[in-house]
Formats: sequence, structure tokens, C-alpha cells
Amino acid sequence: MRWKKKIEIAKKHLIPRQKELHGLKSSNFKIADKVIEKIIQDYTRESGVRELDRQLASVMRYQAKELAMKGKLKANLTAVDIVKILGKARYSNEIYKTANMAGVAVGLAWTYVGGDILFIETSLSDGKGELKLTGNLGNVMKESASTALTYLQSNASKYGIDPKLFEKKNIHIHVPEGAVPKDGPSAGITMMSAIASALTGRRVKPFLAMTGEITLRGQVLPVGGIKEKVLAAKRAGLREIVLCWQNEKDVEEIETAFIEGIQFHYVKTMNQVLEKALV
Repeated sequence: MRWKKKIEIAKKHLIPRQKELHGLKSSNFKIADKVIEKIIQDYTRESGVRELDRQLASVMRYQAKELAMKGKLKANLTAVDIVKILGKARYSNEIYKTANMAGVAVGLAWTYVGGDILFIETSLSDGKGELKLTGNLGNVMKESASTALTYLQSNASKYGIDPKLFEKKNIHIHVPEGAVPKDGPSAGITMMSAIASALTGRRVKPFLAMTGEITLRGQVLPVGGIKEKVLAAKRAGLREIVLCWQNEKDVEEIETAFIEGIQFHYVKTMNQVLEKALV
């Protein structure tokens, strides 16, 4: 759900209801659009408004306490007030906007509450070519990592990768937020890009995200949850998305206004992914 639409829902429905529930119906304090936007961006991470409603309830509880103790309320709640009430921001989109080092790629995921962003981090260390995977990954996601590594090893010369690296370097792939289980094939091209970035020393293009399944033959296959993933990328301020060419029809079903400013790259092969992704 677009954040502007959430703001309107908050103003017309959520805030009036929470005011009434907390005995503040006759209170005339206001919450500006920019302040509501801050709550949405910094304290919620779902496509709906349930979490937003819970955060607004916390604001109203604080206001009810203030009214009981002081007998009056500020006319306008500010962003500073929100931090005081809700604490430090729970989420930050800034870390998703750019990858400043080789080996890091941004992927798109589907969750039961909507789309989300995830980092794929890859690092190399001296060893015997072992692959280590961490971050609470499911079997399908682990298979994607193995497939990506095998593809790059088979095509090392094509991408300027020293074949000896696969024998003398261990590769560690990590997906942060390990408390959250992650699975599915859609991180295939993201893992492949992160590994290729680490092996070549070439950074992944900033403000770019991707989603797609991969094969040993170097093909990119379509994945589901495209609408939710694309809207998550939009919320995070990302500017470009790499997708399988067969997912173009899914993007066309999204209202144009919701994806304004995003450039889509539709690919058929893993080679095309790396051409778009690596700086």
C-alpha cells in the first residue's frame, strides 16, 4: 500500500478512532502529514496498516497520560515528539539505498505481511574453497547459493574471475536478521551477483535491487510476489530493479503511479544480470 494512501487512512480513520478509544475525542491536537509519514517509514514495515494502527495507539496512550498529568496538550505533535514517545526508529531505509563495498547485493523478498528488502552479503577468506551459509536460510535458498557458485566457477574466465580463487578462498554468504527464517528461489540472482561482486572486486550498482530464480545453464526464471516486492523497493527508495523477462506482465498490473521513478531491467540470462548489476 502506497505511503500516501496510508497517511489518508490514518487521518480519516485510524487517528479519530484511536482518539476516541483513549478518551481524546474532544482534544484538538494535530499530527501533520510529515509526522505520520515518519511513523510509517521509521516504525512500520508491512503493506497494510495494522502496525501503523498499533503505533498510533501508543501515541494516543502517551497523550492521554499527558492530559491526565498536565491538564493540557501541545497543539501539534512533531517528529521529535514521536521519537520521545515511540523511541528510536525501528527501521531505516538508508542502509538499503546503497551498497558501498564489493560482495553486497540487495534482494527483494515476499513475506506474509507484504514485500521486504534483504541484503545478501558475501566475503572471502583464505581456505580450501568451502561455502558457508548463515542467516537462517531454508534448503531452497541454500541450493540457490550452491547453484550460483557452480555457475560462476564454470564461467570464471567469462567474468574475469581467477579460477584459483575457488580452490584457495572460502566463500561466506550471510543474510542479516538471522532471527527471521528465509527460503525460496527468488534470491538466486541476488546471491549470484553478491558472489560475483566479491570474486571480481566490482561493487553492485547502488540503488538497485533484484529478484529471480537461477539455473545451472545460466537462465533466469520468473518468481512470485512481484507487486509486493516492487512496492517494497519503492518504499525503500531504490531506483532500479532487475527481474526475469517473464515477470514484466506482473509489473504491468501495478498502478503506474505506485512505481513512478523506478527503472525496470528485464533479463533472460544470468550474464545479463551481471551486466546490469556490477559497476
